Amino acid sequence: MVRVKQLGHIVLRANDIDDSEEFYTNILGLHVTTRRPTGTMIFMSAREDASHELALIKSDDIEDSSTHSLAHFAWEMESLEDVKEIHRKCVAEGIEIKSVADHGVSLGFYISDPDGNEIEIFYEMPKSSWPKDGYLFAGDFPDSLDGVEGKKLTDAEITSSS
Repeated sequence: MVRVKQLGHIVLRANDIDDSEEFYTNILGLHVTTRRPTGTMIFMSAREDASHELALIKSDDIEDSSTHSLAHFAWEMESLEDVKEIHRKCVAEGIEIKSVADHGVSLGFYISDPDGNEIEIFYEMPKSSWPKDGYLFAGDFPDSLDGVEGKKLTDAEITSSS
């Protein structure tokens, strides 16, 4: 039976991404692991062996950030085969696959729970396989989900997704 490894990360929309970065670094002690070159996202972690546990998305239109700031949450799987198995199960059950995303160091797909919360199911390569320089998520993941290639998300897709 396939089992989730751990909660992987949460993505929050931020009205002021710089204020949010300062809060999470100064108050919680997280460190920035990488930034989207366009400045629309910041990735942060409490650990040295994780690409991120928190991602902040620049968003200037959150009416009430206390209730509308969650973009998605992500479950990290133990292996890519586990991700593939859950992907096949979702397809078989008729659950809509919103997208398959190639994040360079990880490959995952997005679905919604019955309440409309967006969930990412993903596998992340070990840190030893990550690029040494540049934007951490710029590369191409070396596999697919049963032939479905992951898509690189644009800034527009990132900032407008649920």
